[in-house]
Amino acid sequence: MMCGLEIHVQLETQSKLFCDCPTNYQDAPINTNICPVCLNQPGAKPHPTNEKALENALMIALMLNCEIDQGVTYFMRKHYDYPDLPSGYQRTSVPIGINGELNGIRIREIHVEEDPGQFKPDRGTVNFNRSGIPLVEIVTEPDIKSPEEARNFLKELIRVLQYSGAARGEGTMRADVNISINGGNRVEMKNINSIKGAYKSLNFELIRQKNLVKRGVEVKQETRAYLESQMITVGMRMKEDADDYRFITDPDLPPMQISDEAIQKVLDIMPEAPHNKVKRFVEEYGIDEESAKVLTSELDLAIAYEEVVKEVDSKFAAKWMRDELKRVLSYNKLDFADSGITDKDLVEYLKMIESKEITAKAAHKIIEQMPNNDKSPKEIAEELGLLGVVNEDEVLAAVKQAIEENPKAVDDYLAGQKASLNFLVGQVMRITRGKADPGETVKLLRENIE
Repeated sequence: MMCGLEIHVQLETQSKLFCDCPTNYQDAPINTNICPVCLNQPGAKPHPTNEKALENALMIALMLNCEIDQGVTYFMRKHYDYPDLPSGYQRTSVPIGINGELNGIRIREIHVEEDPGQFKPDRGTVNFNRSGIPLVEIVTEPDIKSPEEARNFLKELIRVLQYSGAARGEGTMRADVNISINGGNRVEMKNINSIKGAYKSLNFELIRQKNLVKRGVEVKQETRAYLESQMITVGMRMKEDADDYRFITDPDLPPMQISDEAIQKVLDIMPEAPHNKVKRFVEEYGIDEESAKVLTSELDLAIAYEEVVKEVDSKFAAKWMRDELKRVLSYNKLDFADSGITDKDLVEYLKMIESKEITAKAAHKIIEQMPNNDKSPKEIAEELGLLGVVNEDEVLAAVKQAIEENPKAVDDYLAGQKASLNFLVGQVMRITRGKADPGETVKLLRENIE
């Protein structure tokens, strides 16, 4: 299988690419964020290109390790006839970045273009609020060899875009997926709007094409639509080539040039890319790559980790933040940035575990209460009665009490039912109000039963 992607994501700007209309198209009533320019009314000419859009596209290109084309940058008209495009053409720039790379997948080019409106064929209506919003298009080489690799690449790409702050992420993503097998004709699937959709459409199309080849039927070069509700692809039209779009240079927009100063300005404000941060975390903090990937899955989480390790052992912090913190965030469907947990909270929490002020079991309960809680970890521990660890004599007394009170569980354990030991551990935890060390409890139970 050979697969290449063309990923369109909206750039983060306040105004559209060639006019001053706002870009909050989802919040505005239908057909209100519009003007003669983005509706291409007779006599209306585009404003100079939105500088913030170009700056954001440049940042994305640099974060994807692209070479920046410092020759003449200009916009072309890409002609096609569709109700969401009032001009009959879409303005798209020549490449800004070329020859990039992410996760071993080559990036052929990155360019800027304007978003069309939103056409609803079932109702025959068009909402032009979105028309003219700046997009970045990221085009890969056909280096992707499986649906899984495509999914992993898109996840990493969205992470880069989120780190950059320059684009609006998966929520505005639309991907055109190109696939061929055994050197055959290329099929394009249009406007897939999620990572899951790209993965499922590739799975279906791979099977469809293999079945055609097995029957001796040639795979047609065509454009297909992915029907997410049915998880199938259906034919739309024969695939266009570049000539079909009749590209011409847009005479209404002046050419531009990306200067060394413009590149340096972006480099000065550009955050470290997540794939580079993973490598640095492994080298600098001595943690494994999988932990580094989890800790850099969100920029705010990565920043918090780097603050925490100023006061807590890096490997110890990585283990608890990777496992327990992410478990709680996932359960509550929260990003770290929305959790209300600060790096100071994490330092206090981890230091309580390190100093054995609380047991591991108590730590699990405490962190579950930390999201969007005004109380500190220590205050939560005090409120739950989890502060303090009982000494060995107290644990031993609790072990003996649990054995005396539960003779059937003891007999079951001796008869080979090992799960009964877990029940007895629970009883010891009840007696000690969760302050006994689980490992020490298991050891003492075995010694006193066996």
